[in-house]
Amino acid sequence: MNKQKKPLYRYYTIILIVIMALNFIVFPMFQQSKLETTNYSDFLNKIEEKKIDTVQIENHNIFYTLKKDSTDKTYKTGVMNDSDLVNRLDKSGAKFGQVYQEQMNPILSSLISFFLPLIIFWAFGSWMFKRMQKKMGGDDQMSFSQGSGFGLGNLGKSNAKVYIGEQTGKTFKDVAGQEEAKENLQEIVDFLNNPAKYKEIGAKMPKGALLVGPPGTGKTLLAKAVAGEAGVPFFSISGSEFVEMFVGRGAAKVRDLFKQAREKAPCIVFIDEIDTIGKKRDGAGMNGNDEREQTLNQLLAEMDGFDGSKGVVLLAATNRPDSLDPALTRPGRFDRRIPVELPDLAGREAILKLHAKDIKCSNNIDFNVIARASAGASGAELANIINEGALLAVRDHRKTVVQKDLEEAIEIVIAGEQKKGAVISNRERMIVSYHEIGHALVAAKCKNTAPVHKITIIPRTKGALGYTMQVEENEQNLLSKEEAFQKIMVYTGGRCAEELIFNSITSGASNDIEQATKLARAMITRLGMSDEFGMTALETVNNQYLGGDTSLACSNETATKIDEATIALIKKAHDEAYQILEDNKMKLHELAKFLYERETITGEEFMYILNKPAEISTKEEY
Repeated sequence: MNKQKKPLYRYYTIILIVIMALNFIVFPMFQQSKLETTNYSDFLNKIEEKKIDTVQIENHNIFYTLKKDSTDKTYKTGVMNDSDLVNRLDKSGAKFGQVYQEQMNPILSSLISFFLPLIIFWAFGSWMFKRMQKKMGGDDQMSFSQGSGFGLGNLGKSNAKVYIGEQTGKTFKDVAGQEEAKENLQEIVDFLNNPAKYKEIGAKMPKGALLVGPPGTGKTLLAKAVAGEAGVPFFSISGSEFVEMFVGRGAAKVRDLFKQAREKAPCIVFIDEIDTIGKKRDGAGMNGNDEREQTLNQLLAEMDGFDGSKGVVLLAATNRPDSLDPALTRPGRFDRRIPVELPDLAGREAILKLHAKDIKCSNNIDFNVIARASAGASGAELANIINEGALLAVRDHRKTVVQKDLEEAIEIVIAGEQKKGAVISNRERMIVSYHEIGHALVAAKCKNTAPVHKITIIPRTKGALGYTMQVEENEQNLLSKEEAFQKIMVYTGGRCAEELIFNSITSGASNDIEQATKLARAMITRLGMSDEFGMTALETVNNQYLGGDTSLACSNETATKIDEATIALIKKAHDEAYQILEDNKMKLHELAKFLYERETITGEEFMYILNKPAEISTKEEY
């Protein structure tokens, strides 16, 4: 039978009483007083014997010390009516010293010297501990009624937020653009609502479902929607909340979380960013005592221990599935892996319309145009576009959001706000004009590129001095070799225009060079679009949902050949783009001049000028 442990503050009280007893009883026995009282006759005898060293006469007392006194005591006697006392002291060689300061009571002195630093240290330590506790989980962990004197009794408690039934405030109606994920999760909802029909046929519901996808695609929203649809308790916790400063605390939190889940079954347990605690363990086995590994081991044990038929469903989300431990993702734990990818064209349009319900929009907004212009945007970015559009409408003192607000909002999300106060010289503005028209002109002359939607030379806060926006007419899922090569041509078009017109180059093409290099290397190493290397995978992609870091999987000699092939491919694209601009030099001048004067032109204006006869001379100097 386990006995309840006494709180530590009781032991602190006992220790304090013992220390006080020692100071009051034992210490005074060894502490001798430095002040001794004598009678006046002894004082006079010492004067006659010339043994007085220093003396101090006060109103009612005389304090004196003796010569060659090893005890270093001070003696005290009373003051008598003796008018010749000062002369006799002077003749005896006594020195008149400073006023004697009576020493504090030794017991009180020892108490102050011992306990004052102790109290200060304890108060400072308690204050620091409370600050740490607040950062690690809130004031509820500071309760003295749960155990130790410093409130450690709740350190193993889970910090999961609990939503009961519809408290999540989300259902599948609040999720758009993720129809496949919703369909997969609908089975979980049906199981929680109607478990009997699954038991009847002998089917077992997956113990866990892992939501994987890029940031901002709605993984957490989907988990809340499942709980809202099923009307069951929803436990939500982040993986980072398990591992903190105290060893073993993460494992204790896992135990407490699953204990609460069993008590409230049927329910849903959602662990966000599970890669924080679910990373692959070291194969060398050198980190057996690592806190994160202990937490993972406890999570694996708990997932093996609970019965899915009881109605406890575990959902988790991550954007780094490749880093998860295989023991965590095997069947029997996370049985189902549900991709939550970036939305396609129809999905983006649905998401935009969903978020637009919360704001006042004009009736003639074409959300399909906005969806096509925001290719590659996540659900969170699309929600931000709608909100930015509403802010622009308020800024312009309008009551409703119109089409131009959302189009400008896309540019704000992609390139930042307009830098209206930026000071740019006329020559730089002209260089940027030719640079952007170079991109657009090459794109217009290539057959396999997206149409030009907008060109601007207004600087943006994210660093761009101008940009050319291309928008696909339809959703594109495949990239052909010709399309990839012509994309590289478009990337090099800006630098080609600078070389052709100004016989010089600038740093404005830095981002174009980076994008062209990435695409050219991908064509050679991953897409099998190189005649020299053929269908050979020479590069691997890590963290595909977080930007896709790449690493070569080949010898140094092959890596050198890849570099040479990349350079040759970009040079070929550059030469062909340069030739296009040289063949259309007159249009390049005309369009650049038009853009310089207008600062921003639409794709329709660009194509109109490109297709009509040229009106200006190519001999103009810049």
